[in-house]
Amino acid sequence: MGLQRAGVHHSVSTWQQPHPPAASAERGALLDEVVERILAVGHGSRDGHDRPGGPGRLLVGIDGFTAAGKTSFGHELAERLGAAGRPVLRATLDDFKKPWKDRHLYDRESGEGYYRNAYDYEAVKRLLLDPCRSREATSCVLCSIDPLTQQDHSSTVAPLAADAVLIVDGVFAFRPEIDAYWDFRVWLHVDEELSVRRGAARDQDWAGSEAESLHRDRYLVAERIYLQEADPLPLMDVVVDNSAFARPRFMTR
Repeated sequence: MGLQRAGVHHSVSTWQQPHPPAASAERGALLDEVVERILAVGHGSRDGHDRPGGPGRLLVGIDGFTAAGKTSFGHELAERLGAAGRPVLRATLDDFKKPWKDRHLYDRESGEGYYRNAYDYEAVKRLLLDPCRSREATSCVLCSIDPLTQQDHSSTVAPLAADAVLIVDGVFAFRPEIDAYWDFRVWLHVDEELSVRRGAARDQDWAGSEAESLHRDRYLVAERIYLQEADPLPLMDVVVDNSAFARPRFMTR
């Protein structure tokens, strides 16, 4: 008897990247291997109860430079995990940024200011990560502040099954403030110039002629600070070169 497909619950945010097209055979094989490794993780030790191989919740973080393909990779993993019978929750750290109305209180526009001040890690923990780590919790919040509309969705909850897999993508996912929550860590590698080119092309519609400088002078500067201060790469479970979407490859296993 085959596994029953489970659902994927997405954030209510309007900041939604389109779902990727069907994966190439090469990409599909890599994704399937990552899914196998996620499902094989021993988990539960963070709440004091070791349940290796058991059905408890799993928290997966996906990080990498801006425009590395994190959201698409998260969607692809979610579909495969759902097909394997695990209910999946999808979230992005962009839905947990501090509201723009408060930007006069701090620098968010320089590279260093973006790294230090853009994200609300207390909200990430309180609304999303702590509930997913709690055996008693039956719901969590997948979006705090909508990045586009600035609407507060912190009271909009998603059901939290006992065997749910939470997949969160976003830059700075492995900062010290939230790094201890993850059961499985993925880093998508693209080089700096490809990140800038992809990001500028993606954001051209809303950033216009400022798109390239936004990525080069704010996001890239922030990511360099992150790599220097947090040094997340040695902690990764897998590092994937995602430079060629149809032909990704493992850099580490």
